[in-house]
Amino acid sequence: MALKKRGILSILITLFISYGLYQVYVFYFDNNDNIQSIYLVPKDAVYIIETKKPISNWDAISKSDIWKHLNTNAYFNTMAKNLNKLDTIFKQKQGTFNRIGNRDIVISAHVYAPKKYGFLYVVDLQKISKLNLLKNNLNTLINSNYTVSKRKYHEQEITEIYDTKNRETLYLSFIENQMIASYTHTLLEASIDQYSEPVIGRNLNFIEVKKQVGYHDMFRVYFQYDYLDEFVKVFSNKPGYTTETLSKSLEFSGFSFDLDDNTIVANGITNTNDQASSYLKALQKSGKGERTISSIAPKETALYLSFGFSSFEAFYDNFETIQKENPKQFKSYLDGTEQVENFLKINIKKHFISWIDDEIALLQLHSSVSESTKDVALVIKANDIDDAKENLDFILEQIRKRTPVKFKEVNYKGYPINFMSIKGFFKILLGNLFSDIEKPYYTIIDDYVVFSNEPNTLKSIINTYTNKQTLNDFEAFKDFDDEFDKRSSIFAYINTPSLYNNAYDFVDNTTKQQLKANKDYFICFPLIGIQLTPERNYFESKIVIDYQSPEDVKLNYTFTDTAIVNTPETNPTIISEDSINKETIFNIPEIYPTDLTAGEFTKKYANGNVRLSVELKDGLKHGHYKSYYSNGVLKISGKYRKDKQISTWRIYDLNEDLVYKKRF
Repeated sequence: MALKKRGILSILITLFISYGLYQVYVFYFDNNDNIQSIYLVPKDAVYIIETKKPISNWDAISKSDIWKHLNTNAYFNTMAKNLNKLDTIFKQKQGTFNRIGNRDIVISAHVYAPKKYGFLYVVDLQKISKLNLLKNNLNTLINSNYTVSKRKYHEQEITEIYDTKNRETLYLSFIENQMIASYTHTLLEASIDQYSEPVIGRNLNFIEVKKQVGYHDMFRVYFQYDYLDEFVKVFSNKPGYTTETLSKSLEFSGFSFDLDDNTIVANGITNTNDQASSYLKALQKSGKGERTISSIAPKETALYLSFGFSSFEAFYDNFETIQKENPKQFKSYLDGTEQVENFLKINIKKHFISWIDDEIALLQLHSSVSESTKDVALVIKANDIDDAKENLDFILEQIRKRTPVKFKEVNYKGYPINFMSIKGFFKILLGNLFSDIEKPYYTIIDDYVVFSNEPNTLKSIINTYTNKQTLNDFEAFKDFDDEFDKRSSIFAYINTPSLYNNAYDFVDNTTKQQLKANKDYFICFPLIGIQLTPERNYFESKIVIDYQSPEDVKLNYTFTDTAIVNTPETNPTIISEDSINKETIFNIPEIYPTDLTAGEFTKKYANGNVRLSVELKDGLKHGHYKSYYSNGVLKISGKYRKDKQISTWRIYDLNEDLVYKKRF
């Protein structure tokens, strides 16, 4: 009997040792079932964030000034709150991630319904997954505030953890070495579907980007442009032309970056697709140009979008060659250019293309002069400004001969302003990105030709240039610009305080309130820069984001939503000859007509009554001038000739009785 017991014991010991050796083999040597996290990310991810050390990295993030501020915002708080819940849902003090260790974590963002987005979390459990500790012991790990249930989806088990207090459900599943989690069940199910047929992880463009980005720095982030327009629709009713162009032209961008100070510097690459715009494809083949338009761009520029090339003529040849790949598009382009050339009797390459140097740029301004909702200028750097002027003069002469528009050159502070009345010229020449420049005015400043639909935009640029208030005079811009190469193909500089002011000035009251509510999260990144430089079949990409506390930004920048507004007189002041300053009473403020071909300029009070009216000729004050009290009573009358006051000027009281007059 004893011998029999020893035999059974030997068998049990042998089985136990065998099982132990099997577990060691499974834990340390068997990796056949491991899959990459990216293979479980649903195909419609807008962006993907990847980190290798969630514990130490999350600790660094949570202590940073940037995250502390952003975490008070609803969008960022949602992502952070979900990550925290993954940890706090378990009752052990150390937390889930501490038990798991420093594993790979992937977070992806998806639009799962109109105006709704959610996150998927993929955690690589690595060898711990072989022991099934989390999967088999969820009931014992969670506390009494949660209930656990299970269901099947395509033969894959899903664990549902319901938060009885907040009435939210966390959906979990374990696939090989990966744990997937989401608060949106459709995202978890889409992740399970990817297991058998992964899309993003097998996309050659994504693989190329991922390879170039590597595994350096604290984080890697990837953007997929196919779904960018859907993501933008979550926050706005309609994506703009730029968003649509990016969605159609680009495949993926990938960046690696750290978050250890108040400036985020992300380096990576961006690749294009076969449907990329002709303009973008031509830029990729046309080298780099030096950025110098900042020497005339106003300090308050909201957006400076620069395009550089080794030479514009080379770029334009590439632009035409690429358009030939689409016969229908190329025919439309040829028809447009031939129509302009035949009508005006000009040669576009000789009279326009030939004098353009290595940079052109679009500027969006926040101007104290212009009242336009589209304060946009196109700036072209000339390789020979005298040649540019001569050719533009020739084009103007051809326009005068063949159109009814009669416009004489207007001189503003020594800078001539002309009117180039050719509809759709820049759209035909350069594509839809420049379609907003329609029948523009233009002026010449230094070695640059500046075009804009609004003459007051040109006046703003002239004013800031003569007052030395350009980007090159702005210390913050100069320091920020040093983060980038001086030569590039595409460069975008964004000044968010100016962009905020631009938006705030021209939206309705409801939108104004929404803007103000999120103002601190918008302006806390006052300067943002993006640079693309052509390299083989992709663009080397760099993003720099400068962070400042909203309080510091408000001290350094002026905001229109807090400026003192001059309200109309409800009770006009009673004036007399003794109460007026006779030396200054007829000092009339400068006016800024939006149409320099108009015969009259009028400005009104908020109540609809006329504030002032003056006759114009060639954009200059020429003829009768009258200003009024807010109740409609005449206040001042006089005359101008070629912008100079002439004859007798008079000021009246509220009874329209003469108070004082002066002859000029």
